[in-house]
Amino acid sequence: MAVTNESHPKEFILLGFANHPWLELPLFVTLLITYPMALMGNIAIILVSTLDPRLYSPMYFFLKNLSFLDMCYTTSIVPQMLFNLGSSRKTITYIGCVVQLYVFHIMGGTECLLLAIMSFDRYVAICKPLHYTLIMNQRVCILSVSIMWLTGVIFGFSEATLTLQLPLCGTNKLDHLLCEIPVLIKTACGEKEFNELALSVVCIFILIVPLCLILASYVNIGCAVLRIKSSEGRRKAFGTCSSHLIVVSLFYGPGISMYLQPSSSITRDQPKFMALFYAVITPTLNPFIYTLRNKDVKGAFKKLLRSIFSSK
Repeated sequence: MAVTNESHPKEFILLGFANHPWLELPLFVTLLITYPMALMGNIAIILVSTLDPRLYSPMYFFLKNLSFLDMCYTTSIVPQMLFNLGSSRKTITYIGCVVQLYVFHIMGGTECLLLAIMSFDRYVAICKPLHYTLIMNQRVCILSVSIMWLTGVIFGFSEATLTLQLPLCGTNKLDHLLCEIPVLIKTACGEKEFNELALSVVCIFILIVPLCLILASYVNIGCAVLRIKSSEGRRKAFGTCSSHLIVVSLFYGPGISMYLQPSSSITRDQPKFMALFYAVITPTLNPFIYTLRNKDVKGAFKKLLRSIFSSK
């Protein structure tokens, strides 16, 4: 095996499901179907939110950012997965691994923060409806998204850079489907305690703190909904929040299981299934969750389709 220096190989071998080769074909077919669906669904959300004036509100501004994040997130790993699953070569170049590491973790960390901002938006809309336009004005929305992106980039970039400093001592096999920080830390040799501590600290700020804010927002929303006297009002309030709650559960559940669960209790294949869940399944389902449960988005999407077909 040729190496660029004594610690970094030219390429990594991604073992994936080498111990379950029968999974490769079903997984390849599934990704071949879900990846285009994820791209088309998220592009559709971005288009209707941009083109339909009825969707010029903070909620859809944040939803556009979520769709963009999901597209980048899933694109950073799925094409490489498809290549590896569809061929006998299960490799990724060192540069490819580095790019994947940065993009994957920057987008993932930023999405954690965005889901917290979206929950705060729902809290203000339901608990303080009279002050909603004052609190969630355009300046506040742009500022919050800018801070979100900056924070996500800083945390993702710094943690990925720190991980890449670890020596690999010639090892070029990763027991995973992609280049992910916990797997690289586990594969590295030498002293890793500082990296493990740094990852734990980052996870507290990127996963735990936003999740606590989300839970606090929905506790207040729940109390406010219970005070609504009309059943129609309660149903409408619940409908505006249920989509976001489903997305939060799909994203945070596997993420916490992967990054905060003690490594001694994680089975060999668990990280692979978790990565597939929060990096492939969730970005694919998000557009459908928001579209199927939202009359405004469905109406805007139908309007867009009518305008496309009528122009032809």
